[in-house]
Amino acid sequence: MSENVQSAYREEQDKLDSVLEEIGTQLARLRAVPVYTGHDFTEQVLEAGREERRQRLSKSEPEPYFGRMDFEEDGKPAPAPLYIGKTGLDGRDPGSLPIVVDWRAPVASLFYSFTGGEERVEYEAPEGVIGGAVHLKRNIMVRKSELERVVDTYTRGGEEPAVSDEFLLYRLGENKDNRLRDIVSTIQAEQDKIIRAEKNKALIIQGVAGSGKTTVALHRLAFLLYQYKEQVSAEKMIIFAPNGMFLDYISGVLPELGVGDIQQRTFTDWASKLLGAEQMLADPSETLDFWFGESGGAAPGDDAPGRFKGSERFRAMLDAAASALEASGAPELEFSPWDGKTLPYETILHWYADEYKHYSASGRKERVLARIRRWIEMELKPVKPETLRKEYKKKAVQREKAYAKKWPDFSPLTLYKQIFGAAKDTRGVLPGEAFEGIPASVLKSTRKDLKEGRIREEDLPPLLYLHLLLNGIEGTERFDHIVIDEAQDFSPLQVSVLDRFVRGHSFTILGDLSQGIHAYKGVHAWEEMSGLFGADETSYHALTRSYRSTMEIIGFANTILTGGVPNAIEAVPVFRSGNKVRTIEFGAGEKESAEAAARAIRALWGREHKTVSLLTRTQDQAKALHEALLPEFPELNLIDGGMTQYEGGLSVLPLHLSKGLEFDAVVIADAGRNRYGDSEWDAKMLYVGCTRALHELWVLHGGETPAFLDRGGEWSEAGWPKI
Repeated sequence: MSENVQSAYREEQDKLDSVLEEIGTQLARLRAVPVYTGHDFTEQVLEAGREERRQRLSKSEPEPYFGRMDFEEDGKPAPAPLYIGKTGLDGRDPGSLPIVVDWRAPVASLFYSFTGGEERVEYEAPEGVIGGAVHLKRNIMVRKSELERVVDTYTRGGEEPAVSDEFLLYRLGENKDNRLRDIVSTIQAEQDKIIRAEKNKALIIQGVAGSGKTTVALHRLAFLLYQYKEQVSAEKMIIFAPNGMFLDYISGVLPELGVGDIQQRTFTDWASKLLGAEQMLADPSETLDFWFGESGGAAPGDDAPGRFKGSERFRAMLDAAASALEASGAPELEFSPWDGKTLPYETILHWYADEYKHYSASGRKERVLARIRRWIEMELKPVKPETLRKEYKKKAVQREKAYAKKWPDFSPLTLYKQIFGAAKDTRGVLPGEAFEGIPASVLKSTRKDLKEGRIREEDLPPLLYLHLLLNGIEGTERFDHIVIDEAQDFSPLQVSVLDRFVRGHSFTILGDLSQGIHAYKGVHAWEEMSGLFGADETSYHALTRSYRSTMEIIGFANTILTGGVPNAIEAVPVFRSGNKVRTIEFGAGEKESAEAAARAIRALWGREHKTVSLLTRTQDQAKALHEALLPEFPELNLIDGGMTQYEGGLSVLPLHLSKGLEFDAVVIADAGRNRYGDSEWDAKMLYVGCTRALHELWVLHGGETPAFLDRGGEWSEAGWPKI
């Protein structure tokens, strides 16, 4: 260790001791105050503030900060050292500089955006643009209140070159457990730009595999809560993720950042509950089994049920159907509560079409019927004698109930059934020719499902859209911000629906078109989503640098893209080298496949890897492989779509469920032509599987492989390794 490094280490050890002492002092003072449990509101607010500080200090004690930047502000005589942490730590004296600066504070943006050089730098603060010079940028690792690592990435006037990637590579080289972790200490400049982007825009983020887009989105939520604390609340934010297991995988990031109460759901769970349709949902495995079987064919076209039902052309049909139903809402009948008394149809229509036109269709119906009941009450008052009034009232109640039944059912499901011919349009509202654009196969299969009382995930967006058109939306149902993860698997209609649930188009929409393996329902180009917003309502960001995998794994995965996916965006790896990708032929047959998988596990599991996964094409193949390997590997976990927790360790799962997850080592169980064809869709599937690996990737195959799969070359080596 050089003298400069030793000096820096001693300096930081002294600083750490001082900060920990201050944290301990502040904690002791707060803990000495008795916890208030009374009913006085003012005291309750004060106690809540004290408890929040207790928790924040306790959380920061093991790792109070991770970086230091010496910044000389314009007009100041000398640079001031700024320590950056997950949470801020104020000094004891009012008006004094913070001991630790919150990573979300404006000045902390310099720590992420500055990459070297002696030019003047600036950052935006509430009081305006502040400029100055950076003298030192230092990464510091503190764990369990112990100083472990000090790395200077920039020293002004220093002769040694900046080593900005050294600390990043150190962190990337660590093994994974069963949870995604925060990246506060290693946020890169391009990621920080997205995190700090303005709130009221739909951000569309195209991020290659391993670019950290999910983690960036979670950090963006924490930033928005800090930056716009008076405008947004955690309870009014929601993250939509692909499945329950993925939600469990990312569940630790926000608490690590000191953020709680943000909703985390799948779109299916959220939408079906809102519609009250949970019991009608078909088993999604049927759809997955159909599309992820060994098709070897082309990716689904626009007439696939999910693509069609999520399209703008189908939305136009839904608009037309809802408009036709709403326009004919009031039945062309006068209302007579008893003989000799009549409420003209023209009056009822005026209430419906004019006085209540700003309400939803169902709201207008409710208000008209309520007004009719009030009209009946007013007309009954002058009726005498009492016996006659009671007789009229009894008749009025009966006739009002009969009249109400003549109004249309503004239920989205009823209208949806009529659109597909699964229920009769008894009022003749919907013109048949308006829906001639529905593909015959979609019409037939959907009609059958609806008649049998079943809906599929692809039906939820149009049903929810009809719900909004016919019933409107409650103010309490609106969100301050929505994150859509794996957004390439969402349809334009899904995003259109969600846009009505969020204020100011405040979205973080992230995904990777090269991982669009759910092409039967998702978008094929980001323009399908950006076109939903005005030019000033959206912004596009591309993250092309991959931080997950080694150069060898990314290089191998890129050969799959260049060979099988036209115009694909290749990932640019960080300079982190590892072993070459292993491409291993095991012969032919299920027995040989299982034996090869077992041999791979023996070589990889129990060494330095904490998480190892076997990836198959289908759930049935995963189940068969699990049964074959379980006697030798009882710790092997079988993962299916119904699981809500990822336990880490050794696992076998279908490839489509691995999206978003990371493993120290990945074994593609069989990449042969018996499982994958030469289509773009097949290439994307194998690309997803290969890019799950952080440190080691083995590709097993039973002979011939797809044309795009490179079995040799610069990034791979054939055959079993010598161990």
